[in-house]
Amino acid sequence: MHIVAAGGLVTNSQGQVLLIKSPRCGDWEFPGGQVEEGETIPHALEREVFEETGVIVQVKSLVGIYSNTRTPSIVNMDFICEYVSGEPKISEESSQVEWVDSEKALSRVKREAIYKRLKTMLEFSGEVMYRAYFVDPNRIDLNHKELKARKI
Repeated sequence: MHIVAAGGLVTNSQGQVLLIKSPRCGDWEFPGGQVEEGETIPHALEREVFEETGVIVQVKSLVGIYSNTRTPSIVNMDFICEYVSGEPKISEESSQVEWVDSEKALSRVKREAIYKRLKTMLEFSGEVMYRAYFVDPNRIDLNHKELKARKI
């Protein structure tokens, strides 16, 4: 058994990245969350982005697939999303929501796995990435080490 989740890189017309501060761990991350039973992955991501930020998006390109081998294991899929409408606002799932200049977005993220996933989305070249890792989702990593990765 495993959890399926999706995350998204949302950018606006100024090239800024939509980031949220998670009340669970107090760190910055891109929006996303778990796929609910009977839901498609793109629909789940669009729903999660709206719930966390108040922003409506359309899912576009798959960027990466990530296996977190902790228990319970999680398969994350990250996508490039197109901004459609809406103004960022906080929710029960976000203590802060901001458009951040893309060159500053990575410096806000402290968790290694989230940092690497965001970096991959920002540098997306059209090749889907696969990474496997084991991480406690609440641990903060201050020095970002390379995770094992391969293009698929």
